[in-house]
Amino acid sequence: MQKCVKLRPGDTYSGKQGFNYFEGIAKETVGSNKICMHLLTVPPGGRAKAHKHEFHETAIYVISGSAKMYWGEKLEHVMETNAGDLIYIPAGAPHLPFNDGAEPAVAVIARTDPNEQESVVLLPELEKLVPN
Repeated sequence: MQKCVKLRPGDTYSGKQGFNYFEGIAKETVGSNKICMHLLTVPPGGRAKAHKHEFHETAIYVISGSAKMYWGEKLEHVMETNAGDLIYIPAGAPHLPFNDGAEPAVAVIARTDPNEQESVVLLPELEKLVPN
């Protein structure tokens, strides 16, 4: 029989993308098979590395604050996000989120890969396309 598990975010880990994530639901923590979910706080000025999640989709709920996300093959699109927004990122979509506001941005992030970091692909060639 499988068991239900309750976690409270506490410890963090460094993601390849350049952010520190609070440990959450993942294969490594609860034995999940098809999903992971984490809490992320992006400080003012925080910026991820350009990347994509090659094999899994991402859903984000912005709890507080605001941020921007460049996305597209050349990061040619920009999306402004605010508290209460839901964001969908399809598998394989290059993106680079950053917080250009004065307050921390806090979000819940869910992905369709229980090993959240396995299909992260860094795209350093796109870094120069986004202003600092």
